[in-house]
Amino acid sequence: MNDNLEQTILRVAEIIINELKLEDVTPETFDADLDLVDEVGIDSMDLATIALVIRDEFGIRIDEDDYPKLTTLRIIGGYIVEKRSSGE
Repeated sequence: MNDNLEQTILRVAEIIINELKLEDVTPETFDADLDLVDEVGIDSMDLATIALVIRDEFGIRIDEDDYPKLTTLRIIGGYIVEKRSSGE
């Protein structure tokens, strides 16, 4: 399960890097505990776009009410793993 979480975190990092066109960071060097809003500067539109890509990539449903909770790569990764294991 932990490997699954780590793989998911790396994939989410790739998605965020690609969607936001971040430079000087790779999925491996992206700090999974950085606050995406406060420390990376993601706004609500970016977060909505990322959520849509994650939804399509992982085949899960992300409630809009959950967006504010998805603040770090680690939290997003855990959310995805939990949703997939519960079949949502």
